[in-house]
Amino acid sequence: MKTLKRGLLTATALLTASALAGGLTSATGAPASTVEADASKRLAEALRQAIVAQDFKDVVDLTPPDLSAAVARSSRTGAAEKYDSTEWGPATRFSTAAAEPRPLHQTPNLDAAVIELDDQGRPVAMADVLLSPQHPQGVVVPLDRRGLSTDKVRYRWWDDTEWDVNGGRGSRDVLAGRENAPIDFSSPYPGSVLKLMVGFGVLRLADQGRVNLDAEYSYQPVTLNPACGGPTAKPVRQYFDAMLTMSDNGSTCALIKMLHDLRAIDAMNASFVELGMPTLMVTGTNPDNGGRWIGSNMSSIDTAKLLLLVNGGPGTLWTTPAGKPVTRDALSAASRALFLRTLGEQGHNEMLSTTNWCGREYPQQGIPQVTPKRWVDPADGTMTVGGAVYDRDVRPCDAAAEVTFAHKTGWVDTTGSDAGIVRSIQGADKRNYVVVVFCNLGTDYVDHHRPADPEGVFPVLYTEKYAALGKAIDGIVAGLR
Repeated sequence: MKTLKRGLLTATALLTASALAGGLTSATGAPASTVEADASKRLAEALRQAIVAQDFKDVVDLTPPDLSAAVARSSRTGAAEKYDSTEWGPATRFSTAAAEPRPLHQTPNLDAAVIELDDQGRPVAMADVLLSPQHPQGVVVPLDRRGLSTDKVRYRWWDDTEWDVNGGRGSRDVLAGRENAPIDFSSPYPGSVLKLMVGFGVLRLADQGRVNLDAEYSYQPVTLNPACGGPTAKPVRQYFDAMLTMSDNGSTCALIKMLHDLRAIDAMNASFVELGMPTLMVTGTNPDNGGRWIGSNMSSIDTAKLLLLVNGGPGTLWTTPAGKPVTRDALSAASRALFLRTLGEQGHNEMLSTTNWCGREYPQQGIPQVTPKRWVDPADGTMTVGGAVYDRDVRPCDAAAEVTFAHKTGWVDTTGSDAGIVRSIQGADKRNYVVVVFCNLGTDYVDHHRPADPEGVFPVLYTEKYAALGKAIDGIVAGLR
């Protein structure tokens, strides 16, 4: 892995020097595009190996896909809903599992992207790897370096039952015109990572002067949705903060309804296409209450590009298929700063990073991030995030931390997701990258060695293999694994 580190960092340094000089060749005389391609190739192969090494099939399915389980899952989640009922929260998840959990019957669907950045926040290497029953050893997605994009994947809408009983294959296309793409892949439902798209839509309206973040928005649902809650009235900024730092569903419903009130949903989705992120979309939401989120889709590479924009490197970050250069100015400096600061105060550090469980033998440590002090009790170092109570002193992990992680997690029964920006802290091995992981292993899937959660403490939601993957990815970029 030290060899990998030298290769990646050497390629990065050469490419960055060339870019700063405005030249077309690296210091060795090789074209800058060739240096970048080589770095990306090494990163992609290392990412593929790290994903396969987790052996995700070695997890337990709490609702195995025999007919009764499929029917139970279908009736529980519904064909068009994921969050509309609060009945299946984490407090009841594990007590209502199948009497005889079984090993996972096939390779899960996982979509992971990593974009390595230079010191200025510009992309210098990128990788996208898909895992599925059709690609159990992972497949590296060919990416157009100029656009950080691909037309080689036929993305399909996620469907729980289709994944269970149809070999992981979906039937509905996310994007038109991809029928002949060589890779066919059902995109895992993004869970609460979809709130990144909502946040982007809100901040674009703020930049346009159509929304005042400090003005009060009165959320008055026409019809009640259990996950959204009843009427509220708060400053838009407060809804935005709660949506991203605590993953508050009620705040998300309020902001989605506000977008509907302003007839801005279609424009938001159109902006994703215009900016070269066509797989990002929020469709089919209920204008009466802001609920019903199942019509949301995100690929890992487009989500990574959205975070790349929020991170805000100078110059052209990528170029769309239509030839449009995309810069950080797609959001104002103030909006980017707010977005990044809010993601940096994420309270749910429990998937790719696991500092909320500091000191436990399970789950293992993931990305070694600093825990945002906002949630930490200075007396004993434990955390409380909204209604979620954690019983671990996070200060030892903070003392050993190597990076910050501005991110958003997401979970439902068939979703585990995390997307964010990693930056090394002073004195640690240098790395600066965006990482996104979407997978269908949510709370229905646990490790066979998973211990019971302490009474009254927020439960571990995911397989610890995500944390192991997060640590492996961080090690790849840092060269420490």
